Amino acid sequence: MNATPHTAAPTLDIAGLETVYDALASAIDRAGPEHTELFLVKLALLNAQALGCAERFQQQLDAALLDL
Repeated sequence: MNATPHTAAPTLDIAGLETVYDALASAIDRAGPEHTELFLVKLALLNAQALGCAERFQQQLDAALLDL
């Protein structure tokens, strides 16, 4: 499902977020400390492409930077 600026983006419930968190943690472990940064950049770019909206991606970047 492609979200356009005129439609609501799909969301995950808590169980879905927990599944994603577990998968991300496992993938980071598999990448190893020497490749974690490259893995996360590649993942972010793939997700930006899947999102299909540079403005929405910027909103997600801004949200992720809050309260680090």
